[in-house]
Amino acid sequence: MSEPAPTLAVIGGGQLARMMAQPAIALGLPLRLLAEADGVSAAQVIPDHLVGDYTDLDTLLKVTDGCPVVTFDHEHVPTEHLHALERAGIAVRPGPEALVHAQDKGVMRARLAELGVPCPRNAPVASVAEVAEFGWPCVLKTTRGGYDGKGVWFVRSAEDCDDAFRAAAQSGVGLLAEELVDFRRELSALVARSPSGQAAAYPVVESTQVDGICREVVAPAPDLDPDLAGRAQEIALRIAGALGVTGILAVELFETTDGRVLVNELAMRPHNTGHWTQDGAVTSQFENHLRAVMDLPLGSPAPRARWTVMVNILGGDRPEVGRLYDGYPHALARDPHLRVHLYGKELRPGRKVGHVNAYGDDLEDCLERARHAAAWFRGDLGNESE
Repeated sequence: MSEPAPTLAVIGGGQLARMMAQPAIALGLPLRLLAEADGVSAAQVIPDHLVGDYTDLDTLLKVTDGCPVVTFDHEHVPTEHLHALERAGIAVRPGPEALVHAQDKGVMRARLAELGVPCPRNAPVASVAEVAEFGWPCVLKTTRGGYDGKGVWFVRSAEDCDDAFRAAAQSGVGLLAEELVDFRRELSALVARSPSGQAAAYPVVESTQVDGICREVVAPAPDLDPDLAGRAQEIALRIAGALGVTGILAVELFETTDGRVLVNELAMRPHNTGHWTQDGAVTSQFENHLRAVMDLPLGSPAPRARWTVMVNILGGDRPEVGRLYDGYPHALARDPHLRVHLYGKELRPGRKVGHVNAYGDDLEDCLERARHAAAWFRGDLGNESE
């Protein structure tokens, strides 16, 4: 009997780890999961899992025992623990020297400035006086711990800064001031990179954010100048190479009103703006992340259809909606080409609990189909059939 494939350890039990499971099955790649609690999203579909605290080194060493490689569902594992895993002979992908740039916005901004990557004007601030010197209006961000709009404040006066400085002090993190960019729209450039240096770039997409949460993605970004799209991909590939990223890198960008792109955020893991690739690309971001961290040849990032639209399903304020599963009969009967991905999460207002992908040759048709299905699952539409 041949030797089994190596087991890949995954830290974090959210929907990103859950969506790694299907391509892992196809690749014959066993996964071992560290979940935060029983029954979380990824633990429902990955049988080989432990429940424990990702900030505890002994727990990390236990879950990675016998695994040659470890990767992540999130960027929150302490940097010193990542170095300890490396010393134990485990390949940490992405590695701590790369991952710190997604963990700490101050470190990220300083390094991107060294690389000459275009970013919004920014500066670390330790007092309201320093914010005033930076200039109103601006954006304040905690250097660590922020996501989905958390840890971000739009401030126009000294009085607006109280919540930001209070939150930073309570968390023991710094604050970064950034200019309020006059942008046309938000874009995302997604790339995969392997330890051997092979890289693949997906089409640049447009994302719509509401209250800091991604609501929908259009791939490729409509009416994007080809030169600007190439510039965005070049920036993402350059960052991935310079920082030594292994796996998926998502570079969130502003397209400014004067025709430039500025880097807003980095994520070193599969990303919400890449969920369209599950059904709209030859190789999904989840499969290419697995291929990359295991140093396998990368798959094609080419789109399968002219347009793919992803719309997130968010938990609403109507408890009477009941199970998300009950939305299937209408949504799937109305649109046999629709693809629905549910995360097995408890419904809470504003929480990402799934997404839908619609693809085809007509953008307006794809938008209507995806938006209708997401609204149906949220309970924003009546129970009447159409």
